[in-house]
Amino acid sequence: MRYLVFCLFFSLPTIALAQNSDYPIKSLLEEGVKAPNTHHLGDAWLNFLLQEEDSLGYNVTQATFSPNSTLDWHKHNTPQVLIVLEGKGYYQERGKDAVIINVGDVIKCEKDTEHWHTSSKDSKVSYIAIYGNSPTVWTEKVTREYYNSVSEKIDQE
Repeated sequence: MRYLVFCLFFSLPTIALAQNSDYPIKSLLEEGVKAPNTHHLGDAWLNFLLQEEDSLGYNVTQATFSPNSTLDWHKHNTPQVLIVLEGKGYYQERGKDAVIINVGDVIKCEKDTEHWHTSSKDSKVSYIAIYGNSPTVWTEKVTREYYNSVSEKIDQE
């Protein structure tokens, strides 16, 4: 009986840890890397889940913005899809009114459509962005004054 207990005690950890790690597994639970404040105000983290390659024609990135953050106007040479995972934020396309985005919302932004998206004044937001491999084209700063005016208007509706 001691021999059986001894064998189980030493072989179970080996069996448990013997999982094959050949799969590239990423997690939504990871915060990602803190983004430099180049095209936004406030704190933002990027979790690069999948990168475009020959067999996959798009990137999948999780972005998380702290409350009261801005993201500059920009556009993509491919369509972009946003899937909101957590919190509340704002989304606006040039020439249209801003809207509130909430958990579960899915937004498709057509290619070359100038837009911005970020957290609301009182809530962080986390979303999955799916987009092609061309670089983002940054077009105009979203100033704190503009962000505040959008926030005041949209949160009163």
